[in-house]
Amino acid sequence: LAPLMQLWRSPGELQAPFSLPAPRWPVECEVIPETIEHIEWVPPKPEPFCPPMGPEQALYTLGEEQGTVVYHSSPALQGSCFTRARVGGAPGPLSSPAASLEGPQDTTLLFESRFESGNLQKATKVGPYEYVLMLRPDLYTAKHTQWFYFRVQNTRREPLYRFTIANMAKPKSLYGRGLQPLLYSQEDAQSRGIGWRRVGTDVCYYRGSAGEPPLFRLSWTVRFPHDGDTCFFAAGYPYTYSELGRYLRALAADPARSRYCTVRALCRSLAGNTVPLLTVTGPGGTAGRRAVVLSARVHPGESGGSWAVRGFLDFLLSPHEDAQLLRRLFVFKVVPMLNPDGVVVGNSRCSLAGRDPNRAYGKALPSSFPGVWHLRAMVQRELAEREVVLYCDFHGHSRKNNVFMYGCDGGGGGTGTRLRQRVFPLMLSKNAPDKFSFSSCKFQVQKSKEGTGRVSMWRLGVSHSYTLEVAFSGSTLGGRNSHFSVEDLESLGRLLCDTLLDFCDPAPAKLQQCLVEADALLQRWVGREPGSGGSWSEVSPSELES
Repeated sequence: LAPLMQLWRSPGELQAPFSLPAPRWPVECEVIPETIEHIEWVPPKPEPFCPPMGPEQALYTLGEEQGTVVYHSSPALQGSCFTRARVGGAPGPLSSPAASLEGPQDTTLLFESRFESGNLQKATKVGPYEYVLMLRPDLYTAKHTQWFYFRVQNTRREPLYRFTIANMAKPKSLYGRGLQPLLYSQEDAQSRGIGWRRVGTDVCYYRGSAGEPPLFRLSWTVRFPHDGDTCFFAAGYPYTYSELGRYLRALAADPARSRYCTVRALCRSLAGNTVPLLTVTGPGGTAGRRAVVLSARVHPGESGGSWAVRGFLDFLLSPHEDAQLLRRLFVFKVVPMLNPDGVVVGNSRCSLAGRDPNRAYGKALPSSFPGVWHLRAMVQRELAEREVVLYCDFHGHSRKNNVFMYGCDGGGGGTGTRLRQRVFPLMLSKNAPDKFSFSSCKFQVQKSKEGTGRVSMWRLGVSHSYTLEVAFSGSTLGGRNSHFSVEDLESLGRLLCDTLLDFCDPAPAKLQQCLVEADALLQRWVGREPGSGGSWSEVSPSELES
């Protein structure tokens, strides 16, 4: 492995601009030379959920065996495990996975996904304007088909196109409750300044195959905005490793923000991609300051976490008086992309080890899960020096609307300890009433979740350790019923900062109010009125949440 990009320095010292090197790919992966970038844009008004179709309304789709394969890109994986990587992926000339057009009258779409975070394995044309698509499983696995991101060219404006992804893995999805795919038109971006937007009518999510394990289908119809356009579809707003690199370069080159921020390499991934670590704090010594640790993108297909962390950093490094106070009070450790390899290759859940890193914290080896291992070791070092007041791991959720948290109520420690686990999420719900659902939060420590970052950090001694789940769709709160925009996702970072100040306020009024409110809520949930005798604290976490 190459030397680390930058050694430690104290915040306030000058630093050479930090730079993430070009992404490294497994040598089996072909990569097109074009750089894919998108403009940022916020819709002028919230994009409402679309009326979902039930499975009984699903239009009949021809099987792919009755159509013509017009795109097929599947890495020739050598054996069943990752071996080596290089910048640019597979050496040698690129293959041609897309069909060739027979002339200007040929309306066949030209598909492509061999770019950073792209995922589409196969496209079969089953009608003049109808395509059945297959996603590529996470590399070195045969499962986890959820994230998609691909390009189409040779579009026509008039026809109604229909796309059906035929190998979705999960039995339930927010696509069945109003979620729409994202579309990006290059023509609209260049001529009108319009970026990613929600599209799709007749959106339907239903069981497809009868085999085991069963596969599920996502189907939608759409009209493209222009003839001859280059468009992209995606499951969520893409945020690539290169996008993170551009953000960190801008951060390091900004004299104001870089005064408070150190960027260095936490470690290298299996492919040799840098896992960056940001340290943010105010000038002066750090003795007596408590720590806050944040991480994101352990699951690469949950791109909303990257936008939320960017919003967090933008606010924390701003001149706002609350941001200045936070920098004086705390030392922030932020790992914005724990699984860069998975992000680069377009995985949904796994790293190049072919396993979910968020189930490996308890037994991770640095050689297999370097990001997870080094994050845990870093938190152990922090705990030896100072209290870690909060750990928050940003995720995305494919089956539940709104934003919510998973915490750690082990059932012991007394009523006060169990109540305090619920205070931070309750405060966040008050600060973000149109996004955050306290009633959707869960605090049970299940055996199957012992290997997660949340539970692992709690076991180490971080008393308030959470997973922040952001719906792939949007919010049903405050009368919204609309998709999250990038602006919504970034605002979550600022709201987390607000909540941290409330939670650590030396004046006890807010904390006491939330303790009383959480106690009353729990009493109602177990069917006992406050003051009626008996207590929810006698009920186990699993019974409490049932």
